[in-house]
Amino acid sequence: MHESAGRRGRLISALAASIAALLAAGASAASAAPQVAISPLNGTPDASPDSQISFLGIPASEISSVSVRGSSTGTHTGRLRSYVSAPGASFVPDHQFSQGESVTASALIGPRGHQARMSTTFTVARLAPYAPTLGPTVALSGHGLEQGFVSQPTLKPPVVRVTANAGANADDMFLTPTHGYGQSGAMILDSQGRLVWFHPVPKGVAAANLQVQSYRGAPVLTWWRGVVPSSLGVGFGRDEIMNSSYQQIASIGAGNGYQADLHEFQITPQGSAFLTAYSLVSADLSSVGGPSNGILQDALMQEVDIATGLVMFEWHADGHVALWDSYATAPHSSNEPFDFFHINSISLGPSANGDFIISSRNTWAAYEINHVTGGILWRLGGRHSSFKMGPGTGTAYQHDVRWQPDGTLTIFDNGAVPAVHSESRILREHFDYVHRKVTLVGRLGARILAGSQGNAEALPGGGFFVGWGEEPYLTEYGSAGQILFSARFPQPGQSYRAYRFPWQGMPASLPALAVRPGANGAATAYASWNGATGVASWRLLGGPSASSLTPLLLAPSAGFETAIGVPGGPATVAVQALAADGSVLATSVPAPG
Repeated sequence: MHESAGRRGRLISALAASIAALLAAGASAASAAPQVAISPLNGTPDASPDSQISFLGIPASEISSVSVRGSSTGTHTGRLRSYVSAPGASFVPDHQFSQGESVTASALIGPRGHQARMSTTFTVARLAPYAPTLGPTVALSGHGLEQGFVSQPTLKPPVVRVTANAGANADDMFLTPTHGYGQSGAMILDSQGRLVWFHPVPKGVAAANLQVQSYRGAPVLTWWRGVVPSSLGVGFGRDEIMNSSYQQIASIGAGNGYQADLHEFQITPQGSAFLTAYSLVSADLSSVGGPSNGILQDALMQEVDIATGLVMFEWHADGHVALWDSYATAPHSSNEPFDFFHINSISLGPSANGDFIISSRNTWAAYEINHVTGGILWRLGGRHSSFKMGPGTGTAYQHDVRWQPDGTLTIFDNGAVPAVHSESRILREHFDYVHRKVTLVGRLGARILAGSQGNAEALPGGGFFVGWGEEPYLTEYGSAGQILFSARFPQPGQSYRAYRFPWQGMPASLPALAVRPGANGAATAYASWNGATGVASWRLLGGPSASSLTPLLLAPSAGFETAIGVPGGPATVAVQALAADGSVLATSVPAPG
């Protein structure tokens, strides 16, 4: 049977009532009970058949007598597996749950002699019989619109043209060009817009959300790779973690049978990660003008233990947010999914309680979520804002809602599509919790209307670095709102987000070398080292054989690839990458001169 609109409404009302009751219980009761989050959360209407039962907030040694029973499948056996990044454990059932059944899971929680049985009851989704279409792979190629390198002929990233650069941040830039000229992939540029590193992805695969984060006390590159069905606008793939030598040290997928979505991947200091995912489930959409046998594209977030891949916490939009809160139009066809929510960012709050804010593109709202109960603490914007929205604070189809250290929020407000604003805007908003109102602190724009994607990164000193998502532009603003840097890559290219970060890369691979003959018997050596940030100059070596090379000359680094004239016509040449102090970083494989 399909879930009725009335039942869904009652579920949301019941969740709101239970949250209110929890808050009314008082601080003394809260301190007496262990703060344990059990996922799937109580009342979840569309959990995965592959769900594990997650107990977050209590040592695994204080979880006992786990009982899991499905209304159709009966008692489930399994094993309890501990998290590495936080106290807790997941009970991993030996067998799947049946679609549509009700499941009750419970356990004794607490130290011996002070235990209490805690439980959750959820419904397993009826998965929609829907196969997303990927659409045709379009490979655009144009002279002058993609870069080419003699020493790295397989790399063809799009050209990036800097149009302004005056007093901008000196950090490198991180983006993921797709849907345009040149290859799609993960790209690092230096402060002048020159290529530092490029990692292409195969045709039909996309990269997104390249940034620098910290994992196990070291800076790492994180990015998403996967497929983006043309009919859905979300991703199905994995999140990658690379060290500063560009070696993969982890690959993280969503748990409970889902795939990681492109929109968010945030590593916590403890070693867990917040990520987004999507599920296509059968649902009654008649309450919003859709078919009673429709398909709901539910949005969810997970906290995943990176070391083990276990799900620590899971939250679904369905069951917490009403379908009629969406500004998206429900489809009339029973074969077309209804993307009522569209989660696109997660940001941990400025306090240490673990609560977080999520952004929903299609409800035009952001939601502060309790990290234990999963309840919505308040809503910003949308149809039912918890705050009075001051002039200029409302958003439409926004992305990248971020808490800032001073307690303000920054938002990349797309304002389209369809167009609601004349341009996309970067907003900074202040909360008055006493009077329940929000005021505008600042606003930036560049007469660009980005229909999807985009982000606004707050920089030290009060400026912003902005990636315009669907529109192929990068802009840096100073603290006074002045444009310090701007660049663009060819239409119709796009990059989901763009960032600036300090970065030091030392590739595990050796430098690349190619030698090309020229006029009058002269030759030119082309040297590059994809991802190296510390190369100040190149030393050309030459000789009659690979075992008898001597220094010939020094050439300053000219960016990603340096051309060096080869004097004297040696039979064999090689190049050495040198640091600023003259030390040798690495030597290439010798090549015929």
